Amino acid sequence: MPIYDYVCHACDHEFQLVERISEHEKTKPKCPECKSTKVERVLTGAFVKTGKKS
Repeated sequence: MPIYDYVCHACDHEFQLVERISEHEKTKPKCPECKSTKVERVLTGAFVKTGKKS
């Protein structure tokens, strides 16, 4: 499951959530510190490992 990074605009807390892609599309996350829904997803880099050598 993907890990999504968020920042809360109410208290500036940065946090991560592990969500299924289907959950991510339907739910609005809450800040674990202040319980605000004024959160925004932060885009980060990704690491992908495959079984084949390229």
